[in-house]
Amino acid sequence: MATGDAPPATHPNRMGDARRQALVESLRRRYRSTLEHSDARARQALFKEAVYLGIQPEEFAAGG
Repeated sequence: MATGDAPPATHPNRMGDARRQALVESLRRRYRSTLEHSDARARQALFKEAVYLGIQPEEFAAGG
């Protein structure tokens, strides 16, 4: 490891990637639930949340 490099487990990009993936998975689960319950209002709220988080709907709503 070069001087100034963060250890792999705490590297900011890796932490950000893991956090982002967790957010996408959460959105995906909740999106499926909105489809199962035909809840258009909740689905719209998820899209707004995704935009706020900088996540494209295609990342969690594909195939839905």
